[in-house]
Amino acid sequence: MNAHSFAVLRLLADGAFHSGEALAQRLDLSRASIWQALQGVEAAGVELYSVRGRGYRLAAPIDWLDGQRIAEAQGASAARFHVELHDEIDSTNTLLMQRAAVGAAHGTVIAAERQTAGRGRLGRRWQGELGGSLMFSLLWRFPFGVAQLSGLSLAVGLAIVQALEQLGVQGAGLKWPNDVLYQGRKLAGVLIEVQGDALGPSCAVIGIGINCRLSAATQATIDQTVTDLAQAGMGAVPRNRLLAAVLGELAVVLARFERDGFAGLLGDWQARHLFHRREVDLLAPSGLRRAVAVLGVDADGALLVDGGAGVETVRVGELSLRAKS
Repeated sequence: MNAHSFAVLRLLADGAFHSGEALAQRLDLSRASIWQALQGVEAAGVELYSVRGRGYRLAAPIDWLDGQRIAEAQGASAARFHVELHDEIDSTNTLLMQRAAVGAAHGTVIAAERQTAGRGRLGRRWQGELGGSLMFSLLWRFPFGVAQLSGLSLAVGLAIVQALEQLGVQGAGLKWPNDVLYQGRKLAGVLIEVQGDALGPSCAVIGIGINCRLSAATQATIDQTVTDLAQAGMGAVPRNRLLAAVLGELAVVLARFERDGFAGLLGDWQARHLFHRREVDLLAPSGLRRAVAVLGVDADGALLVDGGAGVETVRVGELSLRAKS
């Protein structure tokens, strides 16, 4: 979409019908430009109602991200973060990694209404939906080296679940190393990219995607079984409040991680691990699948399993867990 498409969407946010002529007058654009903007809206998957003689209306309202509302929901913790909002960019992680390399401040947050090249773990594309997903990245600087960031993705997953619990979501849990699930379906994911030296300092760009309310069409394009907060009982969750809650919990959890490492969070994480003490399949990129029993995680966030030949330590990498089919 282009800037005109977003401008039209914001005018349609009141839920009323607007004619093409009225939209053109309000935005000081030609009718042709309005038509092109509307084509871009529909190409992005936003459903519009078009009625001859009345004009255009959104099929469902869009809950726009708003800096002032985010700050109000954060309260005193707002000063810890520098939130930057975009209508559309390729990837919040990509942009923030570039900013981090040239000195962006600790606590910088970049959130986008729409990503054209959002990334997930193992090279997957993160599929979001305008108004139906929360997609953002946070820059967190550490005084120590990259080697001490082991277990960070688990800590971030814990912060997400704890924020959801504060908002009333019951039953969300964690899947090693970085997924949040609800009733066995993916609700949120984490992608962490790091910069820095072995001895420090270092920084992490923490990318988070949370499914708020996904249409059936969007879910059909995703190569995993997913769910959203609407199905988890939160209805039309305000995304500004959700972002504020997750940032607030991240501030607490990351401070503990910086002080105590993942060891200080291990008990809280393990209490929410959905596959703890269960038999699962450990899946390699080659497709090789083998059954193991999950024993827990260690103080560095590595997975402890028993495949029949004693305890094995599985590091975060190219391996994934799957529930036994």
